[in-house]
Amino acid sequence: MTFIFVFVTACGNGGNNKNTSDSTGNDKTNTTTNTATNEGNAATNEEPAPATEADPYFGKYDPAIDVTSVRIINDTFKFMEGQTIEDNMWTKLLSEKLGINVKYDWVVSGDQPGGQGEQKMNVSIASGDLPELIPVNAKQLKQLQEADELEDLTAIYEKYASPFLKEILNQDGPAALASATFDGKLMAIPNTGSSMDGAAMIWIRKDWLDKLGLQPPQTMADVLAISDAFTTQDPDGNGKADTYGIAMNKDLYGGFADITGIMNSYHAYPKSWIKDASGNLVYGSIQPEMKTALGVLQELYKKGQIDKEFGVKDGGKEAELTASGKIGMQFGQMWNPLWPLVDNKKNDGNAEWQSYPLVSVDDKPVTPQVGFSTGQYFAVKKGAAHPEALLKMINLFVETGWGETTTPENYAAYFTGDGFEKFKMMPFQAWPARKNLDIHLHVSAALDSKDTSSLNPEEKDNHDKLLSWMDGSSKEPLNWAYERVFGKEGSFKVINQYVSGNMLQLTGFYGAPTPAMVEKESNLQKRELETFTKIIMGDSLDTFDKFVEEWKKLGGDEITQEVNEWAKNQ
Repeated sequence: MTFIFVFVTACGNGGNNKNTSDSTGNDKTNTTTNTATNEGNAATNEEPAPATEADPYFGKYDPAIDVTSVRIINDTFKFMEGQTIEDNMWTKLLSEKLGINVKYDWVVSGDQPGGQGEQKMNVSIASGDLPELIPVNAKQLKQLQEADELEDLTAIYEKYASPFLKEILNQDGPAALASATFDGKLMAIPNTGSSMDGAAMIWIRKDWLDKLGLQPPQTMADVLAISDAFTTQDPDGNGKADTYGIAMNKDLYGGFADITGIMNSYHAYPKSWIKDASGNLVYGSIQPEMKTALGVLQELYKKGQIDKEFGVKDGGKEAELTASGKIGMQFGQMWNPLWPLVDNKKNDGNAEWQSYPLVSVDDKPVTPQVGFSTGQYFAVKKGAAHPEALLKMINLFVETGWGETTTPENYAAYFTGDGFEKFKMMPFQAWPARKNLDIHLHVSAALDSKDTSSLNPEEKDNHDKLLSWMDGSSKEPLNWAYERVFGKEGSFKVINQYVSGNMLQLTGFYGAPTPAMVEKESNLQKRELETFTKIIMGDSLDTFDKFVEEWKKLGGDEITQEVNEWAKNQ
């Protein structure tokens, strides 16, 4: 279960695919260059005047142009009265500010991997019925590039991407743009997110720690002692043995209460590609450190410190147990206060959750793993009349959200306000990797100085939420949750510690799925989940060694070879 909150760089995935196709656009071959040469003919031929030349970032087309795309949405898209995905505040802004009218060939609901949207896009690719601006995942991008269906955006990006957009696209490091680059040519614009936002941390019921006279953990030995105390020493005071030390869910990875953080504490990196002693990339889930960490989880389960029914509970069900006050600790992420910890706060006003950095099992530092945060790309069909229009629209998105010219009114009108996640209406996006970390840093400074004049609209909104909780003027539990995320002692204090200490470890592979991955990875991942779950619930630890052998034989070695061949070309 994935939850997307407004403050999160959630749109690395939200509204995952957007696409448009124009029957006339397929015949036009005028690129940025010949658009300029046609300027003198604009009046007679009604070709759009190249406003991009006077202002390459925000110049308005006159007359307006139409561009085609498609949209893949989900059930979280909520529309204000009178608005639709085709007609809303963002489509109006694009028309008014840039002279660009976005037309959708089709709109499909279902943005999950393998869902209706991905299937529909695959059909469009197979049939060649493509819009001008094509939202794709990494695999689809590679397919289109290999089929020579895409416009080379290298020079167009250099000329038309605003300096602010270029800064945003590089905030999470060079991998985002590199993943859209083939043979030195930029073939798409990545919808960037934030890898740092996904780093694991430990969430602990601080009120339980205080009640039992325990200190925050400094080592994994401390974590295990806290887990034992939360299970055996009746921290909720009801006289019953009905609490658990650590939350877990049946999917093991992702969502609420996964095992990634505890694995990292044992220097294991599940589902991530890491370098071995020789500098080659190896799959983290089959390394010896994983076996050690699985043995620890097995022992915790045996002692009753993990919910006996975790194997049939997804993140949502485990969240219900946490909200009801039965779990005191979990390895989670920065957003957990907004769900589900806020529900625990609603049920028990005395519940206090505090985030702590991961701790190590030994004297080696912990390096929390983070995944590649770009899951969507915006490509342009080869021969499209105005490929630069894509850059201009994304320029407008980032400037409206976080640029020097944005205002509180703009933010409320186009990002979040009136109870609507309005940013989802925008078909082409990119999100700053540091956005949430900067909110924490800037808001913390403003709380100290009592000067909010330098805060941008989003930061000011969060500042006010935090202050209202801190000064007691609001009893809204959600404001408590925001304080636990962005406040001076919030979860981004942990993220800042990771970033400042250069502690985060990005997966070594961020390319499109290799041929062997496409064919064999699904089966391998299913076997991994089944094997690890059985080990945690009591199977012999030696089952891990058998799994590793099978993983290699059933395609893992082939995938590893392809991953390393990819790495040599980066």
